[in-house]
Amino acid sequence: MLSEQSAATVRATLPAVGAALGTITERFYAGLFAARPELLNDLFNRGNQAAGTQRQALAGSVAAFATHLLDHPEQRPDAMLHRIAHKHASLGIRPEQYDVVHEHLFAAIAEVLGDAVTPEVAAAWDEVYWLMANALIAVEKRLRQERGGHAWRAWEVVERVAETDDVATFRLRPADGGPVRDFLAGQYVSVRVALPDGARQIRQYSLSGAPAPDLRQISVKRVRGEGTPDGEVSNHLHARVAVGDVLELSEPYGDLVLDAGPDTPLLLASAGIGVTPMTAMLAHLAGSGHRAPVTVVHGDRSPATHALRADHEAYAAKLPEAAVHFWYEQDAPAGARSGLVDLAGVPVEPGTRAYLCGPLPFMRAVRAQLIGRGWRRPTSTTRCSGRTCGWRGGRPRGRGDQRPARSPAAGPRSAPPRCPPP
Repeated sequence: MLSEQSAATVRATLPAVGAALGTITERFYAGLFAARPELLNDLFNRGNQAAGTQRQALAGSVAAFATHLLDHPEQRPDAMLHRIAHKHASLGIRPEQYDVVHEHLFAAIAEVLGDAVTPEVAAAWDEVYWLMANALIAVEKRLRQERGGHAWRAWEVVERVAETDDVATFRLRPADGGPVRDFLAGQYVSVRVALPDGARQIRQYSLSGAPAPDLRQISVKRVRGEGTPDGEVSNHLHARVAVGDVLELSEPYGDLVLDAGPDTPLLLASAGIGVTPMTAMLAHLAGSGHRAPVTVVHGDRSPATHALRADHEAYAAKLPEAAVHFWYEQDAPAGARSGLVDLAGVPVEPGTRAYLCGPLPFMRAVRAQLIGRGWRRPTSTTRCSGRTCGWRGGRPRGRGDQRPARSPAAGPRSAPPRCPPP
């Protein structure tokens, strides 16, 4: 993929570029937003920008892509590219925006590295950038086409449910009365809201269920800043959005989806608001006649903060072979466990496929516990949308596995996605 000459140059300069990526991305975003302030207000997550997490994500993806090109010259890192492409497609990223990013990113590289950026070095890293950008543009185009093109659609809030003090479920119906496209259990939608200062900020929220064929359901945790700003969109939704109000939603995206046949044992482990895609997966399993054992694991601060707990338990109860294990740091009731999630005493069937969603420390701890029990190292499939990250792993896909699972309440199945700047 990368030309021989450029590969040699990138290999020689990767340590220096990698060491400076944090400064480069900081200068890049400063220059980009100075020239195009509307991108900060209407496309980029202002909270992540303030916390610096988006800068880290961009730096990490560029470095990972370059490293992969050098280590595996005949392979493209499709898993990473597809993850980014789903996010971009849900945001409505356009191909011409890659030119804007290229302009400001390479200006930042030249500013930070100075005379080290010779014409040869610039050409080599330019090749890396466009290999990544063109691959993303192609995947994003295909994802949009599968969904009939990207368009923000108005959805009316028809029901709002207080799950906990900090989590609210919103059920929405298309304002135009038109049909609702199918989604795969585990996917998310982008939600765009107009804030009081005129900005139109976008966030992604997992679809937490399908209460009816013509409804979408999201469950939103109010993000309270602890040394960082409060979540702009989550607090806006909690404070200002009621039944009858209208929100803009994208079509469903995301490739961390339930992908298992009825005879595949499963582990669905979550913590905190990571419960949202798990309830959608459990709803599908309960509605599709899943026969194999399902181990349900969840950790939370207390029963009072466990969002969707009733759904969590009810869907699991509909499965013929489900075992439920809840951990609470405080006020654990009878039948639940105290403390943090610990799989040491949890039976897990051989050949189980695992799906995890929750805060990063939870992800690392449970992943380490599974590997410590002799699982082969799972393939990481990071899915971050400001709140949680997820991965799935386990045994290789077998004959009993089928296509990714769609929502039980949805209509005819649409083709599943086959699968940075913003």
